Amino acid sequence: MSQTLETRDFSVVSRRPLTDDIMEFTLVPTSDEPPLPFTPGAHVTIRTPSGAMRRYSLINDGAAPENYVIAVKREPASRGGSESMHASASEGMVLQLTAPENEFELVEAPRHLLIAGGIGITPIYAMARQLAGQGKPFELIYCTRSAAETAYLDEITALPGKVTIHHDEGDEDNFFDFWDHFEKPSQAHVYCCGPAPLMEEIKALSGHWPEGRLHFEDFKPVEVVRADDRAFNVTLAGSGRSIAVPADKTILEALRDAGERTVSSCESGTCGTCKSRLIEGEADHRDMVLMDDEKDSHIMICISRAKSGDLVIEL
Repeated sequence: MSQTLETRDFSVVSRRPLTDDIMEFTLVPTSDEPPLPFTPGAHVTIRTPSGAMRRYSLINDGAAPENYVIAVKREPASRGGSESMHASASEGMVLQLTAPENEFELVEAPRHLLIAGGIGITPIYAMARQLAGQGKPFELIYCTRSAAETAYLDEITALPGKVTIHHDEGDEDNFFDFWDHFEKPSQAHVYCCGPAPLMEEIKALSGHWPEGRLHFEDFKPVEVVRADDRAFNVTLAGSGRSIAVPADKTILEALRDAGERTVSSCESGTCGTCKSRLIEGEADHRDMVLMDDEKDSHIMICISRAKSGDLVIEL
């Protein structure tokens, strides 16, 4: 594999239900070394109880944190990550976390327009609290299905500044109308996080805005398996062990289920952590990392599969 993932042990000190499907977790280091600081929009990657690596936005103040706070939505089609957090990440459990990363950094601007949909509120809430604490102007629009499904409803309603909470009640015709906010480009920087329809709507409405004013964090799950995927076998070159990869699982998941030690991070074909040697077979490459000249000799086992026949790989 291309690299070893560096993690630290954190203990779950509390878990708090925010809605029927969203659970807040507070995590503290098991060592005396304090958590690393972070800025709003940052996330950590967590090895969930199922073994799956998942990224979660940090919600609390990151200037000098004593803990990390995340909120996890139980996804209906969970591949093990969110479901295992809800079912198994009880108080006292130790989880492995990577250092915070931020690809959704809040930049200085005359004003900020913050837009969140569903669980996409997690990085947006952190931004709103920092801006409010600094006395900077911002507007927050938070769209959910209903009040019962709205995480941090009371806390966000109490924020200073202009806050709009919109519930569509599951009616597609009741989608929030953002046009007034985008008809004329302004000096505001826009931060948007949420499901695909919301992201697509904002991108369509802001096409005439200056480049660099719009910032997106996509929480849409990666389609790691497809309806027409087929089962195949993977043989490990070192041990000669053959492991069946079902049509509805990735190579990584099959290896993990079989008790093989694996290293991964994004589990979406974007980071390169699970890069493995391809010894034999033709791969169906689905990652965004490998160069063309690497595709005959390497494979990202978190997302890529066999195009035909079976594969032999070296971990």
